[in-house]
Amino acid sequence: MRSIWNGAISFGLVSIPIKLVNATESHSISFRQIHVSDGGRVRYRKVCELDGEEVPSAEIGKGYEEADGSIVPITDEDLAQLPLATAKTIEIMSFVPAEEIDPLQMDAAYYLAANGATAAKPYTLLREALKRSRKVAIAKYALRGRERLGMLRVVDDVIAMHGLLWPDEIRAPEGVAPEGTVSVRDAELDLADALMATLGEVEMASLHDDYRDAVEAMIVAKSGGAFEPTEAVVEPAGGQVVDLMAALEKSVRAAKASRGEGGAEGSDEAEAEVTPIRRKAGTGRGAGTGTGAAAAAPKAVGGKKSTAASAKKTAASATKKKATGAGGTGKSVAGKSASGASKSTSKTAATKSTAKTAAAKKTGAGAAKKAATPRKRTSA
Repeated sequence: MRSIWNGAISFGLVSIPIKLVNATESHSISFRQIHVSDGGRVRYRKVCELDGEEVPSAEIGKGYEEADGSIVPITDEDLAQLPLATAKTIEIMSFVPAEEIDPLQMDAAYYLAANGATAAKPYTLLREALKRSRKVAIAKYALRGRERLGMLRVVDDVIAMHGLLWPDEIRAPEGVAPEGTVSVRDAELDLADALMATLGEVEMASLHDDYRDAVEAMIVAKSGGAFEPTEAVVEPAGGQVVDLMAALEKSVRAAKASRGEGGAEGSDEAEAEVTPIRRKAGTGRGAGTGTGAAAAAPKAVGGKKSTAASAKKTAASATKKKATGAGGTGKSVAGKSASGASKSTSKTAATKSTAKTAAAKKTGAGAAKKAATPRKRTSA
């Protein structure tokens, strides 16, 4: 890899010659600006405001613009004469635990490579000291015309340096947090922990830029003339969360199902399964409703039992409504009528008897007629 800066690490009285190499690279796809009507490329030209002519790069220098708009020229020689000790040196100032570094300060990352055979020994010494102490080194260095803050740590067998923002470059998060007091229940935290445990296990090396792949495929298709644009299906963003617990539970099930851990339990069918509760006949609120009445209705059984019961109810009703002086005779007749009905084995007769019984209950005349018939049989 090509180095972008040569210098040394100052470690007390130890000096370690090193080369600075970029540790990261951008894979973003760059686009050129074109003229839409004819496809011609649009270029930026550096033109002097005074004479209106284009200026080549060799004739372009630096300058500081003051408040009144005047320009103060600054040359590379002027910058080189500044008393900057870190111009060619990464000066280590202290060693601190890694957790004391705020990730908000992290900037660009570099690899520090030993420059020459004489640098191998002190380079290895610093690397092993960082490993054993489990600390990082805070250092100052100068790059691209300005002094910067850096953090040195060990990555595999290499010393890496992260550029850090100065503390005064970190903005305070004023007005960012939600307004007012929001309380979170322990049950909600437990579900959040479960979701974090399910989603937290991932290999960083397996992550990649899906959007970049799609753009590259589109470019290849358009260059070959076989590109057919399709409208992307974008799921609408979620609205206001009504039930946070339900959303967390569903998220945990969905995460487990996507990893093959939940099986059928992670499906919507399992969530929608309902087991009905059966109520006893004549109890609870169902006894007064149509559902309760249907539950309380007895099942149809043999013709003898139903006919005998209906005959007894008919005889009793007839006796109460048309009671005469021969009360004992009425009871005896009712008993005989019930006995005769119980001996009937024909289903048709049982059905007719049941129908007559219902009619006797509805109207007094029908009941009287049924009661008059058995009296004639008794007197005979």
